[in-house]
Amino acid sequence: MDLGVQEKTAFVAASSQGLGKAVAIELAREGANVVICGRHRDTLEQTAAALQNTGPGKVLALTGDLSSPADRENLIASALAEFNTVDILVTNTGGPPAGKFEELPQAAWDTTYNLLLASAVEMIRGFLPGMKKQRWGRIITITSQAVKQPVENLILSNAVRASVVGLMKTLAGELGPYNITVNNVMPGYTQTARLDKLMAANPEFANVTEEIPLGRFARPDEFAAAVAFLASQRAAYITGVSLAVDGGWIKAIL
Repeated sequence: MDLGVQEKTAFVAASSQGLGKAVAIELAREGANVVICGRHRDTLEQTAAALQNTGPGKVLALTGDLSSPADRENLIASALAEFNTVDILVTNTGGPPAGKFEELPQAAWDTTYNLLLASAVEMIRGFLPGMKKQRWGRIITITSQAVKQPVENLILSNAVRASVVGLMKTLAGELGPYNITVNNVMPGYTQTARLDKLMAANPEFANVTEEIPLGRFARPDEFAAAVAFLASQRAAYITGVSLAVDGGWIKAIL
């Protein structure tokens, strides 16, 4: 299937590893120019090298910490200096630490707000003018299944990611007239280093596959395929949705 993203430019946040990397690879394979970013230059360069051999588009690798307002500003400016316009924005960050309410200090809440919500707001604000000018754009946020069905011991993620979904749903209404779609993708338990850490910190996760109707964890490329579809021309009439890629784990009807 031709997704119609050849020669489009995608910015995939936190993309040197994990789900972000998988999304970057998928978009590069479809012919898009891809901007990737991460905190560690060595990991970032390895990912950039892999992308160069994946598709015909250009690859720009930028070092930066999404929790830093100054770094976010530099990432936006560098991407626009290279490509002028970013057509597809995939917001993504690492997840906040596990813990229960009374175990977590106020600083942990402030850090999580800045990492998950403030970073999404700033990245959207930076790339939105170009999308509006050309009257085409895709904004996709990688959230979590926790926004539909809270996960025990992940109160920071459960609370703050839900606010990101509220932001995106509202933006879908505001930006529809500009032919800009705005969607969330909710990964379930996917085989990444993040999942390994959660399982190590939460022994009760050992049997979590028993709660998943498909009976296994997702592969990163399976998740990335869903994101690439929402970024495509084929998904031009889909906006304001939160798509679960969770093997059926979420029990809610809607």
